[in-house]
Amino acid sequence: MKGFLYFIREQGVVGLAVGFIIGGAVSKLVAALVEDIINPIVSLGVNNVENLKDAYIQIGSSRIMWGDFINVLIDFIIVALVVYFGVKVLKLDKLDKKGDKPTDLGV
Repeated sequence: MKGFLYFIREQGVVGLAVGFIIGGAVSKLVAALVEDIINPIVSLGVNNVENLKDAYIQIGSSRIMWGDFINVLIDFIIVALVVYFGVKVLKLDKLDKKGDKPTDLGV
């Protein structure tokens, strides 16, 4: 039981869970930003397309959905920037230090 408590406290399991939950919320926020604000602005430069996600190139009977790819790429870049600056601004990279080993704690 002591080993399990050490694992929960010292190995960052709670922090991982919190990060997972916050990551999901940030992902939804970024998806809304891209879908509702960035895509309409980018779509202004694309002829005959109301939504960037619907932009495609027709080659024979196939459609290459380049707009959807750009949509996902913008989404990824924004999430990566949020994570990078979040870690740097909050100095979370300094917190990632290894603690004592379980044998050092008498566990």
